[in-house]
Amino acid sequence: MTTVTVDELREIKDLAATVAREVYGPIAEELDVNRTPISVEQRKALGEMGFLGIAHEEKHGGAGAPFSHALAVIEEFAKVCRPAAFQIFESNTGPAQVIAHAASEEQRERWLPSIISGEKTMAVAISEPDAGSAATDMKTKATPAPGGGLILNGSKRWISNGGEADLYLVYCRMSDAPGSKGIGAVVIEKGDAGFTFGAQERLMGFRGIPSADLYFDGVQVPEENIVVPAGSFGRLFQYFSLERMGNTTMSLAIGQAALDKSVAYVQERQAFGKDIVEFQTIQKSIADMIMQVDAARLLRDRAAAEIDAGRINSLYVSIAKCTANEMAKRVTDLAIQVHGGNGYTEEYGLERLHRDSHGWAIAGGTPDMQRTRIVSEALGRRFDQRA
Repeated sequence: MTTVTVDELREIKDLAATVAREVYGPIAEELDVNRTPISVEQRKALGEMGFLGIAHEEKHGGAGAPFSHALAVIEEFAKVCRPAAFQIFESNTGPAQVIAHAASEEQRERWLPSIISGEKTMAVAISEPDAGSAATDMKTKATPAPGGGLILNGSKRWISNGGEADLYLVYCRMSDAPGSKGIGAVVIEKGDAGFTFGAQERLMGFRGIPSADLYFDGVQVPEENIVVPAGSFGRLFQYFSLERMGNTTMSLAIGQAALDKSVAYVQERQAFGKDIVEFQTIQKSIADMIMQVDAARLLRDRAAAEIDAGRINSLYVSIAKCTANEMAKRVTDLAIQVHGGNGYTEEYGLERLHRDSHGWAIAGGTPDMQRTRIVSEALGRRFDQRA
């Protein structure tokens, strides 16, 4: 891994903040209103600037920087334009990281360079209509094909970037073994015969981040596209913790943006002849926001430090994600209240932050499910939700 100094980290954060604010910030509201993602050209621009490969190895076109540095860049973009941040999220913390850690070298060489350059995107497909939090209930199945490879049948639900992405990392059942034992993962491509999409979802938030169902009707999966065989679901979900760190950072960015807007507003807005920050009720709200954002940041950074050191501490990740998810919802709500009537308008952008805060709390595992994971991981016990 390339050694990156504190000054270099500050430099890339400053660059990310500038590009996000000047290039993607001006189109953020339009993407939300029209429910459209950033263009392919805008995505490729992120690749050309190196933002899509921060946490990937140099031999595949990445920067070889610590994982925490990718999170820092995601945060700067997510403060102002979540659809742009999502592209950086997907390539640095999403399914591309599963490829980087679990795929063969041939597969990494085949897929990662195009993802890092922005030529292609990859989405992950886990959830199904009856298998969301209970992921091991999935029914999408890949059976051996007569001439080799697999035949994929089934469907997936709530797939971010569904219909937009070029490549799909699909978690599926590869044997009749119960629970997680028969689950593995394959990659299929947009345009493969038998692979179709449902209509784009009209979500409360997440606008500018496509979401659609996936349908597999006898999709041929060549042998070379099998990433993880049956029986490796635990390994797959270990790497999914990296994606949860992306979720955590998106929530953190939303909370920080709401706090920043509020701190500026209460020192400009006047009532009864003085800045409203002079009122103790406002001070209490701002203090609560500062404490909650700071706590979430410290927990996120603790989990990231473990990953930078070569360890994935799933307990730290679960604590950080749950805390940041809940923080973003509370802090954006407080920000709306602090802004009064202005907070309820679209002009100040707080309603967009609040809508998105709920989406990032659900994505990657709801706070309630994270709480169950926290107890399970802290106590070293497994809890059967079906009993």
